[in-house]
Amino acid sequence: MAGLSVTGATESKSGFFDPYEPVALGKSGLKFSRFCLGTGVHGGNRQSNMTRMGKAKCEALIQGAHERGIGLFDLADLYGTHPFLLPALKGLPRDRFGIVSKIWFRPGGIPDAERPDADIVVQRFLKEIGTDYLDLVLLHCVESGSWPTELRKQMDILAGLKQKGLIRAHGVSCHSIEALEAAANEPWVDSVHTRINPYGMSMDGPVDKVVPVLKKLHAAGKGVVGMKIIGEGRLRNDEEKRDASARFVLGLGCVDVLNIGFEKAEEIDDFAARVRKVPRAA
Repeated sequence: MAGLSVTGATESKSGFFDPYEPVALGKSGLKFSRFCLGTGVHGGNRQSNMTRMGKAKCEALIQGAHERGIGLFDLADLYGTHPFLLPALKGLPRDRFGIVSKIWFRPGGIPDAERPDADIVVQRFLKEIGTDYLDLVLLHCVESGSWPTELRKQMDILAGLKQKGLIRAHGVSCHSIEALEAAANEPWVDSVHTRINPYGMSMDGPVDKVVPVLKKLHAAGKGVVGMKIIGEGRLRNDEEKRDASARFVLGLGCVDVLNIGFEKAEEIDDFAARVRKVPRAA
């Protein structure tokens, strides 16, 4: 059917943004819903607010998100959310949703004293999640501006897994302006998770420094997935700033997907309504 993506949603012709329409993730060849459900709120040591709410509530949230039109789910080894996704989406064809996961290579954060190479880690991810492939795998929380040199071995392994069809795209989750700048110049990068909102909350630098790098990433054909859109939840109770954040991020024209750690179905509906009020550029 024309216009269908992995989300099953159709392209919108409205003059306003649609939170659930499929959007291209850079030049990766992948399309996902504009909204992505993040599962890493206050995540670490294989726990997050999602896992702490318990299996039944977490799976109900995932199911409700998909029923609304969310077709991309952001997981990570650090969050401990791998086992929750597939039971919540039981019976759905695998090509109707996308899965992101992330490899934690830094000291601390997960119990293991050692960090095996990416091929071993991805095989474990596939088993834990219960899928034959992952849509996007990221190196999690890169900070060094030299990460393309320091992590080249893992990058090469992930490139090999992509050739084998075990993953469809690879990239990084950035936590410094230097790392972002390196990602914009690195051909290996298919997509980048980056922190962006109009208030500089939990971002890699001041807004006026981060935005030009995001535009450079987008111009280079990298997928750009925005995180911390509502300030890591700090704007949850501020209606005016939630509206402003939606307008700002969508108005940049360089952020493809909004990755938000919704914890209630009502929060999905609330922010979806705000996105639908944002006019597209003429």
